Amino acid sequence: MINVVDARGLACPLPVVNTKKAIEKMKSGDSVEVLVDNEIAVQNLSKFATQRHYGLSAVKKSEKEYKVVITLGEGEIAETEETECQTDSRRQGMLVVLSANTMGTGDDDLGKALMKAFVFALTKQDALPEQILMYNKGAYLSVEGSDCLEDLKYLEAQGVKIQTCGTCLNHYGLTEKLAVGTITNMYDIVEVMESATRIIRP
Repeated sequence: MINVVDARGLACPLPVVNTKKAIEKMKSGDSVEVLVDNEIAVQNLSKFATQRHYGLSAVKKSEKEYKVVITLGEGEIAETEETECQTDSRRQGMLVVLSANTMGTGDDDLGKALMKAFVFALTKQDALPEQILMYNKGAYLSVEGSDCLEDLKYLEAQGVKIQTCGTCLNHYGLTEKLAVGTITNMYDIVEVMESATRIIRP
């Protein structure tokens, strides 16, 4: 038997709590399909299932939809101990704008090193940005070969929305090399900036 839990739009710990309630009514061999809209929820559900040795699979269906399937093996019954969730550390309304692949003016090599350090430092903050926008030469940061790529992928995994200007990618011949986040346009860039409560520009 397959049960479905729609946890899209729900903050931690509700995706895990609702999944746990569904599992408590399941029998050996049953599965529950959990729909969520962020990577953090996937991580929390995976931790929950792994701790209990349940069967687990996770699929990213679209930018904001993930399906996690948890299965009780033969002879298994649901456990009731609590699972600690990884919290969402994004600060709502905080936007980071990267309009170049260097930080500051002067020596380009130094500027690239500073930008790499800046993006890395973002990953270590208690409050992560809600979104990161990249345009003009900032487009170089989100493509294959970027020194910042792994840190940007980490931030995306924490739920940070990462977008790069499509016109800029096309101008520099980078469209096919985008390696993290999604492509955006000037209309959306203006909309995101207008709705931001705090904009950080290194």
